[in-house]
Amino acid sequence: MEQKLLFQNARVVDPSQQLDAVCDVLCQDGRIAQLAPRIPACADMEVIDASGLILAPGLVDLHTHLRDPGFTEKEDVLTGSYAAAAGGVTTLCAMPNTSPACDTPETVRYVLQKAKNAACRVLPVGAITKGLSGETLTDMQALAESGVCAFSDDGVPVATAQLMAQALENSARLSLPIFAHTEDRTLSRGGIVNAGVWSEKLGVAGIPNAAEDVGTARELALFMNAPRGARLHICHVSTAGSVSMLAAAKAAGLSVTAETCPHYFIFDEEKLSLLDADYRMNPPLRTKKDRAAIEQALLDGTLDVIATDHAPHTPQEKADFRTAPNGVIGMETSFSASYTALVETGKLSLSGLLERMSCRPAKILGAGGGTLQVGARADLFLFDPNEWWTVDPDRLHGRSKNCVFKGCRLRARVKLTVCGGRIVYKA
Repeated sequence: MEQKLLFQNARVVDPSQQLDAVCDVLCQDGRIAQLAPRIPACADMEVIDASGLILAPGLVDLHTHLRDPGFTEKEDVLTGSYAAAAGGVTTLCAMPNTSPACDTPETVRYVLQKAKNAACRVLPVGAITKGLSGETLTDMQALAESGVCAFSDDGVPVATAQLMAQALENSARLSLPIFAHTEDRTLSRGGIVNAGVWSEKLGVAGIPNAAEDVGTARELALFMNAPRGARLHICHVSTAGSVSMLAAAKAAGLSVTAETCPHYFIFDEEKLSLLDADYRMNPPLRTKKDRAAIEQALLDGTLDVIATDHAPHTPQEKADFRTAPNGVIGMETSFSASYTALVETGKLSLSGLLERMSCRPAKILGAGGGTLQVGARADLFLFDPNEWWTVDPDRLHGRSKNCVFKGCRLRARVKLTVCGGRIVYKA
């Protein structure tokens, strides 16, 4: 029998309905069954008094790495879903840089089978090229039929413009988006931090802004000439130059979308002074000017979405600043960090934040979620906007601890998450 959940006295904030009001919400048979000022409780319902709390559509994270199959000592589908649920995420996209890569229907089916027991919806992203090698396109038709939500070679850029152009043609035919990792590796190869003051101070190779900017320019040029119906989404934007190009493309009517991550609008390269590999990711933390440009682009809509690029690594891998792999975890902290940086400071409304973390990413995927409309999937989370908490990596719910917000005091704590009408996390 399906669980019936009745939330009473919640402040319900749902940008998809321009709703911000105190009311009750009934979830039944995995769907939003009713939303009204007062809903009578029945004996067969679990009643949750949400007085003083905010209820919102579940977050949709377009960019995560679950390391499954192949690297499950770092994370797997289930542990990643626990971290997601604890952060209010009810749908996530799992990137294909696993071992084997998610480049065959068999691997897609493996992920989907494991996801049946997950604490959130896990949607696999199919590889654009076989083995992410940049040499031969995958059978994108077969991957689409097996259940991928998008295509990407994330972790590395698609090696040639010709292959990306073909991928965009397939995107139009299959009606699935391309998630583009924009990087020119001839410019970034060997770099481990932003090129500039800190790479020179530390005596290490740097990753210049131009590496991302050239990659962004290539993808926008290809998209401009792609068949009608192609869909392009730019991943983890970190530079003022990419922001400028995206703004110009949108002003010219190009229907490109783009994301950034909380660390790019909260931190800058000064964090490298700590010589802590948990502040190393690709693209890297940039300058103060870049950070300000990313924040402004998020506020004005040039950047559509906040994602996490959740990238777990073991403590042993992250122990040495110079040799550690790039990547940081983020699903459990992304909402609170973004709320603290943007809503608490008055730069963005709560509705605006939820638009960027739930409604817009759900629209980009087209797979449901991102709304509390009656009849929609019962994907939602409940949080306390007044609770402050300090991030302790050892108390997070994923397998790895390489958290970029460790030690930070954040506001707005997730208290309960519901996915498909089922409680999957309770603080």
